[in-house]
Amino acid sequence: MPELPEVETVVRTVAPYLIGRRIRDARFTSKFVTPGNRTALAAHVTGRTITSVRRRGKFIVIELDEGTLAIHLGMTGNLLAGGKAGEHTHGLFTLEDGVLLYNDPRQFGRIEWSAGPAKRVAKLGPEPLEITLEDFQKRMKRRTRVKPLLMNQAFLAGMGNIYTDESLFRSGIHPLAIASRLNASRVARLHQVIRELLTEAIEHRGSTISDYRDADGACGGFQLLHQVYGRDGEPCTVCGTPIKKTLVAQRGTHHCPKCQRR
Repeated sequence: MPELPEVETVVRTVAPYLIGRRIRDARFTSKFVTPGNRTALAAHVTGRTITSVRRRGKFIVIELDEGTLAIHLGMTGNLLAGGKAGEHTHGLFTLEDGVLLYNDPRQFGRIEWSAGPAKRVAKLGPEPLEITLEDFQKRMKRRTRVKPLLMNQAFLAGMGNIYTDESLFRSGIHPLAIASRLNASRVARLHQVIRELLTEAIEHRGSTISDYRDADGACGGFQLLHQVYGRDGEPCTVCGTPIKKTLVAQRGTHHCPKCQRR
């Protein structure tokens, strides 16, 4: 699933293509990606001008001169500036001088219109790149496992499986550690690592594991720098111990049994 760095990269590549352009027509074909009345959805956006494009958590928020589009890429969604519609195109926006395609083979993503701020976006927690250490420390005082806590979008907006595993490894924290039991120095280290890791991943245009592409159709490069994610059985880059894969909160979780402690 595209996480914060991937969505940020999509926004940065698609925004120059969209801002100021008028949507001449829109077509939607998936009851999963666009549940409800798709004819009404198309009518809401047709004729509207795109005024801004930004990221909030894992959402792409497209502000129109009337209303807001919130796009979540789900597991396999791609937002492409230009190109030809294909078998998996479930959103087609015809612009004054081009097209915007939403492709999604597994149809787990969502395209939603709202007259005001998007409701699902409004429920998100703070941005990992903006949250202060003081606020982060307060939020960490919860008697719950640290990995599912970091992936809770009401706790932090944008963290997912990849960057949670990588952040915990760089911080030396076991994914099953209890958040409230981590001392102040370990919490501060985790806060710093999350910010540094996400910034680095954005600089490398995100991680392409399978389907992710930016709005120009280009792959990311940060997957080449992963230290634990997807490396189960391979030697730890620090100590040489084989990376272990377990299941935490129903998610495949990668960690080094020696470097990461509770």
